[in-house]
Amino acid sequence: MKKIFALTFILSIGLSGFAQLDRSIKPQPGPAPIVKIGSYETFVLSNGLKVFIVENHKIPKVTYNLMLDYDPILEKTTAGYTDIAGQLLRTGTSTRTKDQIDEDIDFIGATLNTSSTGIHASALTKHNERLLAIMSDIIMNAQFKQEELDKIVKQTLSGLETEKNEPASISRRVGAVLMYGKDYPYGESATEESIRNITLDICTQFYKTYFKPNIAYLAIVGDITVAEAKPLIEKYFGAWQKGDVPTSKFVTPVAPTASTAAIVDRPNAVQSVISLCYPQQLIPGCDDAIKAKVMNTVLGGGTFRLFTNLREKHSFTYGAYSQLNSDELIGNFQASANVRNSVTDSAFTEILYEMNRLRTEKVTDEELSMIKNYMTGTFSLSLESPQTVANFALNIEKYKLPKDYYVNYLKNLAAVTSDDVFTMANKYLKPNNAYIFAVGKSADIAEKLSKFSADGKIKYYDIYGNPVTTENKIKPVPVGVTAESVIKKYVVAIGGEKKLVKVKDVTIKMTTTMQGMTLNFDSYRKAPNKIKTDVSMNGMVMQSQVYDGVKAYMTSMKGTEEIKDKDLESIKIQAVSNIELSYAKNNIHTKLVGIETVNGKEAYNIELTMPSGAKSTDYYDVETGLRIRSIEEQGTTDFADYKDVNGIKFPFSIAQEMGPQSFKLQVISVEINKKLADTLFQIKK
Repeated sequence: MKKIFALTFILSIGLSGFAQLDRSIKPQPGPAPIVKIGSYETFVLSNGLKVFIVENHKIPKVTYNLMLDYDPILEKTTAGYTDIAGQLLRTGTSTRTKDQIDEDIDFIGATLNTSSTGIHASALTKHNERLLAIMSDIIMNAQFKQEELDKIVKQTLSGLETEKNEPASISRRVGAVLMYGKDYPYGESATEESIRNITLDICTQFYKTYFKPNIAYLAIVGDITVAEAKPLIEKYFGAWQKGDVPTSKFVTPVAPTASTAAIVDRPNAVQSVISLCYPQQLIPGCDDAIKAKVMNTVLGGGTFRLFTNLREKHSFTYGAYSQLNSDELIGNFQASANVRNSVTDSAFTEILYEMNRLRTEKVTDEELSMIKNYMTGTFSLSLESPQTVANFALNIEKYKLPKDYYVNYLKNLAAVTSDDVFTMANKYLKPNNAYIFAVGKSADIAEKLSKFSADGKIKYYDIYGNPVTTENKIKPVPVGVTAESVIKKYVVAIGGEKKLVKVKDVTIKMTTTMQGMTLNFDSYRKAPNKIKTDVSMNGMVMQSQVYDGVKAYMTSMKGTEEIKDKDLESIKIQAVSNIELSYAKNNIHTKLVGIETVNGKEAYNIELTMPSGAKSTDYYDVETGLRIRSIEEQGTTDFADYKDVNGIKFPFSIAQEMGPQSFKLQVISVEINKKLADTLFQIKK
């Protein structure tokens, strides 16, 4: 009752007697918040294993993160072998098979993952010893087997096939080559060839050479005390034998002396993946580290200047960001975005503008305060995870940081001034010494990008970062070669006209893997113009497209829909048997454009114009005459691995790229003249 009366009294007399808030005066920033970082304990085994323990008894669980600290390895012709060796660790020991490891882990409800730099594992506290027994067995008694290597190689090759056509993956791979070079470990990447070169011996040798306790750190987080942990670690890892580990020295990469424009050509791309990048020395925890991070955050370390400029002001992209990455050997700077082809050069112009603005204009106190508040919140939020404290402990040890580095982090962050940001921008932002790099359609972007290069020239690279001199450059064809002669050579190469006209129907069964799922594609074609394709998974047809010579329908889980207009016209052309024999009859115009390089092979470029006006391009290998690529509005299809079926050659490897999606179809079987019934092509509504 008294509280109600007091409130009524205040309302009755008004607020004139109380201090008013003057909204014209900006509140002054308060002192840097004081945060309490959880403590950790540490000890070292006689074999050199350094152990860090962060107690957290909120839930009955313990997590282990064992990390090896060795110099980067130049893998050369077997690039990728350290990653594969890391995966092999999980496949068996001298006392456990892979199945036994899986069963033991599943039985206690634990998780365990291995890599080329160690092991991460977690389990309930009551299963602590059983988990340590498995971990130590893997670390000390790993035994690699050829059949497991073969499985991992196959999986890796499948992943590389997918990445091969992903612009973002290409950008990361080639960007690393530009910044570091292939003679530096950070510039290497696995290729199909290097993966196939990997042997069991080289993986085993890597494990025996580098998995040593004297270069290892073990972070333990969770429901365990130092008194409990120390005897357990002694018991399970004390017998781990230390040894000498090789060290490596490399010539440190440097930024280019002048800006260089580079392109990986993707002829069917409607967007460009752009990156302004260069190597940059910035040691973790050095005097500049926090100040440089503030500077980069202003530029593009969140939804700040680059994001506001390229997305909100100009609508070039959904997001634009920058990174200034520190590393004990050599870090890098990158500003990146995905933009439309037509604004690729404009996007680079704005990135350079924002970089130069930081180098010539000081950040306002208001903007700097906002950035520091954002970074303070991010840092404070990270402290909610006990693993963060363990990572801090590892960083302090690994990078020889002051013991109070993270305790004083927010105080040092709050002390960063506008002058500091200005100094960092002029030290670490190098708009005139960068790689101006794009993965996109060269025909649309090359001429405009050349202005960013100091010499006015574009350097071209393939998807692995190898320089190319003929990519996207159309060469003239020899005298006497015509579109008709190229197509005739193709017909001869796949079996000849006499054999082709005898084909009345073809059944092709294919398979692919997408996002971990196996899909089956069954294609049926019957002369003169019927076609059907079923897409199934686990024996269930998920989608079916059929054309009966008059009408076309698409059936999916949503129902059946008739295909009309330009899509119907496209299917009509696809359905014609041996269309290469009757381009003129079907009013399809052909034009021999020239010779281009496709996947390292010289190919005739033939432009097709359909009756509807739609255009597509076919590429025929100059040497073999076989068609190796087709580009349509929907995307690009590459054909390879031609095999003979009853005297006619079919491609058994078909790679398709449609926008951001890419996948590889593997032909399982081809059957000719199986007397397919017309009822197969009947429309089922």
